Amino acid sequence: MTAQRETVHVDNDLFRAVYDSPGSLPGRHRWTTPESDVRRLEKLLGMPPRSIGAPLWVSGDDPDCPRCGRRITWYDIVSSALSGLHDKAMIATVILGERKYVNTEVPDAIAGVRCSDCHIAIDGLRSFKCHNWAYAFEALEAVRERMAGGPAPA
Repeated sequence: MTAQRETVHVDNDLFRAVYDSPGSLPGRHRWTTPESDVRRLEKLLGMPPRSIGAPLWVSGDDPDCPRCGRRITWYDIVSSALSGLHDKAMIATVILGERKYVNTEVPDAIAGVRCSDCHIAIDGLRSFKCHNWAYAFEALEAVRERMAGGPAPA
C-alpha cells in the first residue's frame, strides 16, 4: 500500500478478487443504499429513472448521522462530491461504466461528506462501491445524453 491516496484502473478479474465481497469493505458496518436514495441520486445526477440497478455499498464505523439519525448513503456522498469535487457526468460514468477502480490506501475516512438532511460533517465513512459489472454500459451514452439535456430515449 502507498501512503499517498491514489485511485487506479484495474481489470475485472483483479477488481472481483479484491472487491466482490462486501466483507472486503473496511469499517465495523456495511450497508446498501436504500432504493429511495438510489432514486433520489438518479434525480440529483439528472439520470433517467431506474438507470442505476446495482447495489450501492457503503461501509464505516457508524452508518447513521450523529445529529439527525439519517442512514448515510451514496446520496450523501455524491451530493457532497458535487460541491466542487466531481461533476455529474464523471460520477455517472463511475456508477454505470465498465471500468473498475480501487483506492491504493486503506482510508481513515472519506473526507468532505455531509448529511444531506442536516448538513453536519460525517466522519467515519470508510468506503463505498458499486457492483455494476457493466450490465448498464450499453445505455451509458443515452444516460449521458439525457443528463446533458438531450432527448429522452424513444
